[in-house]
Amino acid sequence: MSVLIRRLGARLSSPLRRGYGSAAALQLDYYPWSESESESDGWETPRRGVQWVILGDPLVRRHVYAHRLADLLGVPHISMGSLVRQELNPNSLLYKKIGSAVNEGKLVPEDVIFGLLSKRLEEGYCRGETGFILDGIPRTTIQAEILDQIADIDLVLNLKKTEKLGMYTEQMKGVEEYYKQQKKLVNFQVAGAPGDTWEGLLAALQLQHMTPNSSNKLTAY
Repeated sequence: MSVLIRRLGARLSSPLRRGYGSAAALQLDYYPWSESESESDGWETPRRGVQWVILGDPLVRRHVYAHRLADLLGVPHISMGSLVRQELNPNSLLYKKIGSAVNEGKLVPEDVIFGLLSKRLEEGYCRGETGFILDGIPRTTIQAEILDQIADIDLVLNLKKTEKLGMYTEQMKGVEEYYKQQKKLVNFQVAGAPGDTWEGLLAALQLQHMTPNSSNKLTAY
């Protein structure tokens, strides 16, 4: 597996990682950002938008939180599920490969997943995007390791429900531990619909001061 990670990382990380990879230093363990300010010596410190991953049980409506956070923070919401579904048409070169995995109830192969993600990030970088909210992956520790070869993830928001889905919970234990070891994991208990828990989530992420379309966008060094 380590050979696979190295090969995929080498193939997918350049030049994308040079554009996204400013290696944001963690502050306060989980909050690797700062509001836009100039250095005291007059030089402007290079900044980029946040690069977050959102994990969560299928029942928590993860995509809703991802979309709202992306809008709040001024970065694109990248749904891995949407990228894959776009290829589920007979005209796509990946149609058979993805369709076969889906029909067999398997995860889409890593080379397909990260090929699609790398392409999407490169296109965004060319449009001036410097951050993202990503949902849908990683689903395994291997995918988390490969993702680290592509982008510098600042924070991983793990949305959890009281009712645990056995297979999903067991599958994600390794991913949660991976990011916990990196001190990037933020667990948030979802007790209701997105509208009922939104304010609590903002408080947990220390984003109460943010408003949509604010000129004071959150950035990471």
